[in-house]
Amino acid sequence: RWDGIPHTYEENNRQSNFYPNLYDPAKAAVILPSGNISPTSPGLGTSPNAILKGYQFYLNGIGLAGQNGIPAGMVNNYWGNIAPRVGFAYDLEGKGKTVIRGGFGVMYERIQGNDVYNAGSNVPFSAQVNFNNVSLSNPNVSLLTGQTLVSPITVAGITGLSRTDYKAPASYQFSIGVQRELARNSVLSVSYVGNQNRHQNDYRDINLPSPSQLPALINGTESYNTVLPYLGFGGIRLSENAMNSHYNSLQVNFHSQISKDLTLQAVYTLSKAIDSQSGDMNNVSNPYNRAYDNGPSPLDRRHIAIVNFIYQLPFLRGKDTSPILRSTVGGWEISGIGTIETGLPLGISLGGAQGSNGLANGTNRPDASGSISTPHTLLDWFSPSAFSLPALGAWGNFPARSVYGPGRDNWNLSLFKSFNFSEARGSRLEIRLETFNAFNHTQYQNVSTTFTDSRFGQVTSTYNPRNVQLGVKLMF
Repeated sequence: RWDGIPHTYEENNRQSNFYPNLYDPAKAAVILPSGNISPTSPGLGTSPNAILKGYQFYLNGIGLAGQNGIPAGMVNNYWGNIAPRVGFAYDLEGKGKTVIRGGFGVMYERIQGNDVYNAGSNVPFSAQVNFNNVSLSNPNVSLLTGQTLVSPITVAGITGLSRTDYKAPASYQFSIGVQRELARNSVLSVSYVGNQNRHQNDYRDINLPSPSQLPALINGTESYNTVLPYLGFGGIRLSENAMNSHYNSLQVNFHSQISKDLTLQAVYTLSKAIDSQSGDMNNVSNPYNRAYDNGPSPLDRRHIAIVNFIYQLPFLRGKDTSPILRSTVGGWEISGIGTIETGLPLGISLGGAQGSNGLANGTNRPDASGSISTPHTLLDWFSPSAFSLPALGAWGNFPARSVYGPGRDNWNLSLFKSFNFSEARGSRLEIRLETFNAFNHTQYQNVSTTFTDSRFGQVTSTYNPRNVQLGVKLMF
C-alpha cells in the first residue's frame, strides 16, 4: 500500500505563515514605548485582502501561500508513505482448537485541517483594531476630538506550521497472540498488542527569549516583545510533526456460552503508553526542550478489567408451570457490565506568576523532592508537601504525569422481561429496570493538579452515585 497525502490548502491561497529563513534581522521592527510597532519600521506591508486596504502590517518573515515558492499548503509534502500490512493465522494442531494469529501494519494520517484553521487569523489576512468613543456610522472618527483615528501597527502573534518538519504522522502497529478453545463454546485469547508512533503533531513556540531573561520577564521588569529574536512578533507557535510515542499491552479475553441461559465475557488489559504530549494538539510545555514532556501518556491506564454477562433466570418457565406464573414471574433476564480500572496520569502544573515561566506559550511544573506520598483519600489524594516552587526562571523537576488519579469500580446491572402478546406479529410489552453504579460506590473523579491552588492534591469531584431508571416499552 502507498499513501499519497498532500497537505490541506485553502483554495484561494488566503493563508500566510511565518518562515524563519525569510526573516531579515536587518529589518527588525522598531518597538515603541506603547508596545506597538513604529510606522517608520522596515518590513511593513499591506494585505491582499481588500477589506483591510490601508492597514499596515509587519510582514518580515511572512510568506503567502502559493507565492514566491511557498507551497499552497504552506509545508513540504512528503510522498514516500509506504504502508505495508501483513497478517497470518496458523492452526497449531490442525484440529481447530489452538490458533496463533499475528500481524503488522504501517498506517499514515493527514492532519485534518486544524492546523490550517488555526493559522487563519495570521497577518496580513486578519486584523483586530479597538477604537473607543466612536460613531457606529463612522468608527474611524473620534466623538471626543473629531479627529480621524489611525490604527496602530500591533505586534502580532502567529499560529503557523513548520515547513520542513511535517512528515505524515505514522503508526507502526503489531500484534501476536494465541486463541484456545477450552471447552465447548468457551474461548480464551491471549495477545501482545503494541504500536510505535512517529511524527506526531504538536505546537511549539519558536520566538523565545534567552533563558537568562526569564526571571526579569516573570517579575515584569522586562518588556516581552523587545527581547525576542524575531522582533515584531510575539509568540510564534508552529505546528510540527515531531513527537514520538509507543504503546505495549497484554490483552486477555475469555468468552463463554456457559449454558443456554448464561453468556459471560471477561477481558483484562495490562498496558503502558508513553508519549511527549500533554494533550492532543497542545503546546510543548517547555519549548526549549521537547523532552520535558516525556512521560506516561494522558491515556495511560495500566490495568483494565471488564466483565459482562446475560443470564436468563431459569425459574418458573417450564411447561409444568402454570401459564399465569410463567408469564408473570418466570422469564426474567438479568445482565450487567462491571468495570474495574486504575486511574489516568495527572498533569501537575505550577500556576501563578511562574506558571508559564515568563513565556507566551509555556507550562511549568513544580519541583519535587523525595518520594510523593499518595494516601488516596478525599482530602489528600497525593501529598502536596513534597512539592515546591522552582528557582525563578527555572523549569520544575517533577517528571511529567508521574502521579496517577483515581480509578473506578463500577457496576451497571439491568433486569428485564418481555410479555408476549402475539409471536406471529412480534407484539410484546417489555419492562426494564436499569441501575448505574448499582452498588453505590463513591468513585472519585477529578483531582486539583495546580500547585498554587488551595485544594492542590485534593479530590474535587466524583462520578454519579447510583441511578435507577424504570422503562416500559410496547411493541406492536
